[in-house]
Amino acid sequence: MPEVLIAGLAGLGAASWLVVGAAMGWFLRLPATLVAGVMAFGAGALVSTLAFELVGEARRTGGVLPTLGGFVLGAVVFVAADLLLARRGARARKPSIALQSEPGVHALPAATASSAVGLAVALGALLDGVPESLVLGLSLADGGAVSLPILVAVAVSNLPEGLGSAAGMKHEGRSARYVFGVWGGIALASGIAAALGFALLAGAPLEAIAVVTTIAAGAIMAMVANTLIPEAFASDRSFTGLWAALGFALSFALTQLG
Repeated sequence: MPEVLIAGLAGLGAASWLVVGAAMGWFLRLPATLVAGVMAFGAGALVSTLAFELVGEARRTGGVLPTLGGFVLGAVVFVAADLLLARRGARARKPSIALQSEPGVHALPAATASSAVGLAVALGALLDGVPESLVLGLSLADGGAVSLPILVAVAVSNLPEGLGSAAGMKHEGRSARYVFGVWGGIALASGIAAALGFALLAGAPLEAIAVVTTIAAGAIMAMVANTLIPEAFASDRSFTGLWAALGFALSFALTQLG
């Protein structure tokens, strides 16, 4: 099987957990603390992957300054784009687990969901997912195999994001077609991003791969800080830290096992 197809399938497979989570959020009413725990676990796994799989390897192959520069650039770009989209309604992709636990919250009329806000939600979700998928493709280009720790961390973090956002969108009066269309489209775009990450950089100098990897890593770090941890902590102020630590430990263990 061509490696570019493997990269694309890896990205699609990890992102498909967004759709699984969306289905759970649409059809089930899970305890908010459970959703928060999975979200915090995924955040911890992503942070561990950033430290041991992405940034550490980029420093080894590309040097300290390119690594730091790429990491900071990725964070700045993500935060700037997130702020821009939030002003256009993309915060609606993050409501969610706190919303599920609040009594007396009623769905908004479907008419209040304008097409402009819907587009912002879709673009915001894409902003969250593409950097993660990009590093999956880059891991194949850099090491000849898809990184298992990155794959697990991305999949675990995607499940509660899809779950929480779908539940929030349902409360806002969105249709099932809209919700699953958004997350199915994001999953497909993530697969394409992973394939492109491999196709564009397979055979490129290690320094170039290192810079692009750290740009994506910086964006993921900003996403964890802006989205996953605050959402989890808003719903469960007691065990968020523990779940995040366990996610970090699992990802670290996978890294050490190769």
